[in-house]
Amino acid sequence: MLTGNSYNPDVLTCLANLSSDEVFTPPKLVNQILDLLPPEIWSDKNTRFLDPFCKSGVFPREIARRLDAGLEKKIPDRQARINHIFKNQIFGVAITELTSLLSRRSVYCSKTANGKYSVCETFDDPQGNIRFERVEHTWENGRCVFCGASQESYERGEELETHAYQFIHTENPEAIFNMKFDVIIGNPPYQLSDAGDSTGSSPIYHNFVEQAKKLEPRYLSMIIPSRWFAGGKGLDVFRDTMLKDRRISHLVDYPIASDVFPGVKVIGGVCYFLWDRDYSGQCEVTTRMSGMDDTMKRSLDQFDSFVRFNKAISILEKVKEKKYPSISEQIYSRKPFGLPTFVRPTGKGNIKLYATKTVGWIEKSDIKNGMELLDLWKVLISKAYGEGGEARDYPRMIMGKPIIAPPSSACTETYIVVGAYETESAAKNLDKYLRTKFLRFLVGLRKNTQDNTKDKFSFVPLLPMSKIWTDEKLFAHFGLSDDEIDFIDLIVRPMEINNE
Repeated sequence: MLTGNSYNPDVLTCLANLSSDEVFTPPKLVNQILDLLPPEIWSDKNTRFLDPFCKSGVFPREIARRLDAGLEKKIPDRQARINHIFKNQIFGVAITELTSLLSRRSVYCSKTANGKYSVCETFDDPQGNIRFERVEHTWENGRCVFCGASQESYERGEELETHAYQFIHTENPEAIFNMKFDVIIGNPPYQLSDAGDSTGSSPIYHNFVEQAKKLEPRYLSMIIPSRWFAGGKGLDVFRDTMLKDRRISHLVDYPIASDVFPGVKVIGGVCYFLWDRDYSGQCEVTTRMSGMDDTMKRSLDQFDSFVRFNKAISILEKVKEKKYPSISEQIYSRKPFGLPTFVRPTGKGNIKLYATKTVGWIEKSDIKNGMELLDLWKVLISKAYGEGGEARDYPRMIMGKPIIAPPSSACTETYIVVGAYETESAAKNLDKYLRTKFLRFLVGLRKNTQDNTKDKFSFVPLLPMSKIWTDEKLFAHFGLSDDEIDFIDLIVRPMEINNE
């Protein structure tokens, strides 16, 4: 773990991830996160650090490197210094038995803290300060009361890991070590596969953040998925709490997760933050993408959804100044005709049905709701639109191409109805508006998953559809600068105007 100046290849830079929840953190990224902490902390021999979800042991290892250098004058004898650091300052809770062994090997140079080759001489037990205890889920009505895991998926025998992480499967996390910590830091598990959920997984990383706050550390820093920015799927309360918390002094966002986790697909990107117990003020927000950094100090709760791009703030403010209502007010419910996704055309009837990957005919009597929409010109877009997650860099399309559905037509919940009009010309104008980079940019500010739900359009102004709106007209109407236009071009790809 602690080496001299000679070159020593770092095995932790090339570890493969064990599963979707066990994403190892590259040492370079760990040091960027540690750089957020005040420099004087590394020369304080009383500061205690906790990584409550050790995987490779890279966080404790890099913390030890810094303390080793910072405490050299206070504890000149190196062995005494190493003993003090590992015995009194660095603590961890491993997420599985395997990662506990790996972490101890990274930190103590031995899978047992009191082993022959351990660099620390003061431990009298094999775990040292990197603990692992097998914990079981607590089931109630088919779900774990602590993490929400599905009993169907995670009730298993002793030969398999439970993935009931010790740090969040207790009401008293302080009892794990029976001490206070100054710094809680690390990379928590992100999600659990869920056999009872149609989307396949449920986020759990927010549980670790909330549990860590209960310990009242001086500093808290974690790297987590950025999907909490827009909430959804159990994250709405967490989002609101985070955005209103003025103790978050720094937030660093990577819209493309593979920029920091090579080969890892985390849709929506990742971010890390510094929560400072004694700070209250605006947050320094940094966006890192395609080798560029953009930093701005601002309030996280300026809008109801966090806007990740600093350069988008001035654009959004100009749109808000016009005081148009939101186009989301005219978007219909996710199942406007009462037809679920699996409904297919029957080939009989005179109502044209737009369904998943097909268009055909059904009887009018098959329509459950939305009878008032049948004879109107409707503009549809796909409810889900993904771009390969991390496979596609910016600029992106943001959403699929709209469809103009004529009178005597309906759709399944595969589509959402963005607008319905009595005239074809109004529908065509909305179609053109939806294809503009301007509109899709505003949608993209709230969209970091594939779902095109009604709330994703909240930033989009509802303009009169009696005229054709192009990007050029929109840029002029809202007074966008050349730099703001260039930024939209950087984020959003053009979409053809003709209807396919």
